[in-house]
Amino acid sequence: MTQAQPLTIPALLAQSVRLFGQETYVVTPTERVTYEEAERRSAHIARRLLQDGVGKGSRVGLFFTNGIEWVTWWLAVSRIGALAVPMSTLYTPAEIAKVLRLADIGLLVAPGQVLNIDVAERFEAALPQLSGQRAGRLALPAAPYLRGIVLTGETDREWASRWDADTAAGVSDEVLTAVQDEVSPADLAIMIHTSGSTADPKGVLHTHGTVVRQTSTWASAIRALTGPASPTKILCAMPFFWIGGLLAVTGALHEPVTLLVLPRLDAGTALDLVERERASGIVGWPAFTQRLREHPTFSSRDLSSAPMLRDGPLDLAMIDVPDGFPVHRTMSETAGGFVHTEMTIVDEGGASVPEGSTGELWVRGIGAMAGYNKRERWETFDADGWYRTGDRVYRREGDPRLFYVGRTSELIKSAGANVSPLEVEAVIEEFDDVAQCVVVGIDDAERGEEVCAVVVPAKGAIDVSSLAARARNQLSAYKVPTRWAIATSEQIPTLPSGKLNRKALRAMVIDGSLG
Repeated sequence: MTQAQPLTIPALLAQSVRLFGQETYVVTPTERVTYEEAERRSAHIARRLLQDGVGKGSRVGLFFTNGIEWVTWWLAVSRIGALAVPMSTLYTPAEIAKVLRLADIGLLVAPGQVLNIDVAERFEAALPQLSGQRAGRLALPAAPYLRGIVLTGETDREWASRWDADTAAGVSDEVLTAVQDEVSPADLAIMIHTSGSTADPKGVLHTHGTVVRQTSTWASAIRALTGPASPTKILCAMPFFWIGGLLAVTGALHEPVTLLVLPRLDAGTALDLVERERASGIVGWPAFTQRLREHPTFSSRDLSSAPMLRDGPLDLAMIDVPDGFPVHRTMSETAGGFVHTEMTIVDEGGASVPEGSTGELWVRGIGAMAGYNKRERWETFDADGWYRTGDRVYRREGDPRLFYVGRTSELIKSAGANVSPLEVEAVIEEFDDVAQCVVVGIDDAERGEEVCAVVVPAKGAIDVSSLAARARNQLSAYKVPTRWAIATSEQIPTLPSGKLNRKALRAMVIDGSLG
């Protein structure tokens, strides 16, 4: 009889330990952990959490950088049926306070130090009323559900509980096993907050069943890109507190894939780790791959284990694409995958478009999110259960992949025609003298919007008139940039997630910050 696929994170962890427990799960510049060790460490934390009354439905904030501590705490919270709420370590004090309130976090866990940040001081800046509070008995109007803050290390703050490896284990293994047996695929597992440059972050809620299903093909997808090397080792440059990192850390529980992670995205340290561990490739945003390639030691490194890092496109989503549009990377609302998602591509009236035609992507089904935190279902899904993504995509006949044209809000309206920045970028980035290209729309009195290309030269000076001439050979006239700007890779702004910040780049072009 075929064994049922595990559909909860504790069941998936148990399976990984049984099948490949001695394989290495996570490696940092200073330590490493196997699947068995991650299971043992997370069990220790889980038993203590249960002893302290944290369990099914409790909301636990995790304020950690990428590393083994993040992984073990996330596993522990998931194993007892609590809702994990990863928090960006890039948050300002005001953002920390906002997410604590919006997410109704009851317990907040963090190390004493995050990079160069004194965490106690950062929390006190976020919550000035912490002064005079007692550990485990917090009562703060600014975060009304918050009852405890745990710091995993030395602390002299009376409002914080100290936690280390010697902390009492709590309830027995038998109780933990019984608790894990009560975690169901329908239980909420995680709340991921969307990143962006405006408005409040939205809390995307996913169940255990959705997270496990949607990450089930991650390892095979990675091997398809990097080759069948064994064991597979991937530099994960995606933060664990956003969907790309969650996809990796959960996907590596399905099949043995070693994740190489960094507390800070430093190009030199990343190259050291890739070279030392013989990594197969990288999962990250193109901006960081560009930083790796520009590092002064890049050319002298032995990167033979990761040929795509040296010779492949900046963006892995651009591998084997027929029209210059990237493969859709999925989204927070589908837990990083499309495998169990029902999809339709529609025109402005909601009618399905034929293959090869571009339209808006709608999704629904067991692969989609449970909803947004503190929003009713009707505010998120239509009457037929569809979530309207705002992504412009198309499919080719006989090809199961979705090709991403851009967000409806990103399309450039030039002289009445829609221009996809991604299409123009793909053409210009093929030129040998261009390392990176970002295209944005600039307001224009005659055209409505002008197509502007910001280019990072591959080396030395660059001839803009030559770029324009070559672009005209491959693009319709209305798509060819009529405005150009030169930048260094450091000048290209990104959001905290690592995504391009097109809004900020557009402002830089307008105010003349770029050459």
